[in-house]
Amino acid sequence: MIRAILWDIDGTLLDFSVSEKAAIRKCFEIFGLGTCTDEMVSVYSKINSRYWHLLEDGKMSKQDILISRFREFFPLYGIDPSISEAFNDEYQLRLSDTVVFTDGAEEVINCLHGSLIQCAASNGTRVAQEGKLRRSGMDRIFEHTFISENIGYEKPDPGFFNYVISALAPVRPEEVLIVGDSLSSDMKGGFNAGIRTCWYDPQKMPNTTDMTFDHIIADLREVPPIIRMYA
Repeated sequence: MIRAILWDIDGTLLDFSVSEKAAIRKCFEIFGLGTCTDEMVSVYSKINSRYWHLLEDGKMSKQDILISRFREFFPLYGIDPSISEAFNDEYQLRLSDTVVFTDGAEEVINCLHGSLIQCAASNGTRVAQEGKLRRSGMDRIFEHTFISENIGYEKPDPGFFNYVISALAPVRPEEVLIVGDSLSSDMKGGFNAGIRTCWYDPQKMPNTTDMTFDHIIADLREVPPIIRMYA
């Protein structure tokens, strides 16, 4: 049976694009940088995504990617990149100002509350993720919050999943299910750790890896029936 579920946060339970757009626009306002247009947000988002993949591949540290993404983005619009560190500090705080659940997410975690161990499993920063969990109320539902910054390893590093599995004992790895949208962090990490995997793929994108997953879903409301399959 499934006794514990690991939920990825950004892009799975929460719509990261909404909080990202609101946070960067608020920071532009605070720093007096003028208007951050939709086009600018789109450019930043692509830069940000590329840097997070470098983090997942172990090619850059968390602190390096947090600052480097803004140092690359700002000069494109004539903004002094020397503000990157201060801007990022404010940005981390603002990321939790706007919290929007993805379709079905709040319904599902409430439905499962009390029936198994629910946990957050995130590579996001401690400041941003703890703020999001408080504002969304998920901190009152989840029994564990596994944030890579606290653990010292980023998903998909085996160190992250070894820590999680140890913390969940006596729950066995095969009794743990990870649900996430990222092939390179959530699914790769879960697959290598020997836990059950559920790829959340609402856009129905192709699996570009050589990994096979236990489940592929387009709607989070498919999760409770999956849990019942193992009962």
